[in-house]
Amino acid sequence: MLAAMPRPFFGTSTPIPFAHRGGAKRWPENTLLAFRNAAALGYTHIETDIHETSDGRFVLFHDPTLERTTNGRGNLADHTLEQLKRLDAGYNFIEDGSYSFRDADVRIPTLEEALELDPGIHYNLEIKPEDPKIAKRIWEFIEHHGIHDRVLVASEHDIVTDAFRSHSRGRVATSSGRKGAMGFWAHVLSGTWRDALFAFDALQIPPTFRGMDVITPKFLDAAHHHGIQVHVWTIDDPVQMFEFAAAGVDGIMTDVPDVLLEVLSK
Repeated sequence: MLAAMPRPFFGTSTPIPFAHRGGAKRWPENTLLAFRNAAALGYTHIETDIHETSDGRFVLFHDPTLERTTNGRGNLADHTLEQLKRLDAGYNFIEDGSYSFRDADVRIPTLEEALELDPGIHYNLEIKPEDPKIAKRIWEFIEHHGIHDRVLVASEHDIVTDAFRSHSRGRVATSSGRKGAMGFWAHVLSGTWRDALFAFDALQIPPTFRGMDVITPKFLDAAHHHGIQVHVWTIDDPVQMFEFAAAGVDGIMTDVPDVLLEVLSK
């Protein structure tokens, strides 16, 4: 079987450096500040997370609740966009022992705002809610804005990624959900991967699972045989970055984007 041509989202060279949440250990995560700074370093691919507000707007935020990163309280989904925009998204970020981004006008961004930053930025969008209905609304957003090649849609929940693929019908790159990744790994372990069929374009996975190495030469060969990219997260150690790049992974997600670029330059 010949591997399919890479999706436009992926570009032509690997490994792709992904700024995870924009660079969560360098700047307040999932903010325009982080995305802008990652782009200034040269990043063209940013991993981020999607939730939906109570009034139906898509915002980029990781947790279902507001407390960890903002001065807000409660469930994000219970708030309107106007309410969320009043919050300080840099409130709890600590840099050199101080809250250096408090009161710096760092806000929770909408997906539209992120897309408007730079047409050269590609977004790896992880849908956080376990709700297949949101998949249709995200597909409609992508269609309306014509950003099919600028995004990859991901979710831990296979029910969400399956629903999205049923709407998008192959027009947008997707990654596997948790069960899809486990199923692929099972095929690799059992040696049945050659004859299996897979609907996703990427496996976005941690390097180990329950103490076992996932990203082995056999795993990479199986994925590449099917034209599937392997993106590993979240790698902040330079030695690991070098090892995974040398092993042939297709993407590395990191919270320290400056370090990853330095490693890849070598």
